[in-house]
Amino acid sequence: MKITKSYILLIAGLALTVSSCDVGKKYNRAALNLPQQFREPVTLTADTVQLPWRTFFKEPQLVQLIEKALVQNNDINIALKSMEQLDLAYRQAKQSLLPTVDLSAGANRTWPSKNSLNGSLTEQFIGTPYMDDYSAMLRLSWEIDIWGKAKMQKTEAKANYFAQKENLSALKTRIITQVAQAYYNLMSLDEQLRIAQQNIALSDSTLTMMRLQFNAGQINSLAVEQAAAQQKTAELLVPLAVQHIRIQENALSILCGSYPDSISRAANMLDVTPEDHFAYGVPAALLSRRPDVKAAELAVISANARTGLANAARYPSFSLSPQVGVNSYKFNTWFDLPGSITKTLAVNLTQPLFNKRALKTAYKTALLEQEKATIQFRQSVMTAVAEVSDALARSKGATDRNVLVQQKSASLNKAISDAMKLYRAGMATYLEVITAQNNKLQNDLEAISIRLEKLNAMTELYRALGGGSEE
Repeated sequence: MKITKSYILLIAGLALTVSSCDVGKKYNRAALNLPQQFREPVTLTADTVQLPWRTFFKEPQLVQLIEKALVQNNDINIALKSMEQLDLAYRQAKQSLLPTVDLSAGANRTWPSKNSLNGSLTEQFIGTPYMDDYSAMLRLSWEIDIWGKAKMQKTEAKANYFAQKENLSALKTRIITQVAQAYYNLMSLDEQLRIAQQNIALSDSTLTMMRLQFNAGQINSLAVEQAAAQQKTAELLVPLAVQHIRIQENALSILCGSYPDSISRAANMLDVTPEDHFAYGVPAALLSRRPDVKAAELAVISANARTGLANAARYPSFSLSPQVGVNSYKFNTWFDLPGSITKTLAVNLTQPLFNKRALKTAYKTALLEQEKATIQFRQSVMTAVAEVSDALARSKGATDRNVLVQQKSASLNKAISDAMKLYRAGMATYLEVITAQNNKLQNDLEAISIRLEKLNAMTELYRALGGGSEE
């Protein structure tokens, strides 16, 4: 009993002496030196809440596609499985360094050599040529957490879990953005098809008029052939647009987790323009908004914990291994208490000796990995700020260009009307009519491209500011 008390006092004193030892350093965010504002002038607000996607995207058919993608997209479902794996790891880490308890029971019979001391004594004292051993043991093993390993393991597992959660949010936001941009691109292709068909109809009326004039001997065949070529220019756009529409529908179907099929969509691009009601804030707000930035910082926290664990591996570990059970050489006295009770109490010290260099190398490697994670975190913040600035620049540029292209469209529409009137009156050549029609076709296609660029810029700005995959 005195020995047992001495062991207990020794362990308690040891735990009190070194319980405050922690070889891992507390995480401190690296200096980021963020700018005070974005390059593009924006309205600053104090709002740092992510904008739910349903608040931003309101077109009913687009909403249905996003809902479908969030449920059925294969990348998201794979990420959800990864979340389940990390959840199991996190739960396991919370149980780290807790005592383990084992129960074992067994019986064995040994026939020693008759010429051995055990053999001769067995015959003499037991009266049998064999020896039986019956035992049942309850064994506890516990490593005393001197260096804060359990805390670091839980910190690492927690950081990995929440980093994956942020990565999942970033993935959902990316999928939402991709669905929206694919939807907008599909609608722009519909617009291109309509423009081509309208231009074909316009060219057809011009060609009909010129053929009548040719038959009347008023113009030569060159004018007719030029008008026919202009019509073919528009006609060539139709199969190309149809081809791209099918390919885009296939890609959008796969993005939504289904086999290629037709996609229902709105009739006009102007019907799907989202409202520009972002909470821009300041660049520092991206640290709390952007899931990829938060995941990058959590990766640093995880690396910091791994560095601490690598450092702790260089130091001695202490473990306590008590066990109690029953032991007898006869079956009928196996559980004869207290005579069959056996007890053991052991305190173990493990100090690395010959692998110190390897452990030191592992520690230095962990430090380098932590430094790499810190650099990647800084890069993710810089990228986030740049993406917001880029999206703002694209949005503003598309807005300014859209105003100009609309003014140009008005001028070209009047030019076509005037050219046709002058041509009928014999005051303009067929080349002026064809040139006016071709200019209108190119301008209409450019207008569609600018509208698509504006929609994509707003969608990209939504993602760059942090998005919001949750309701």
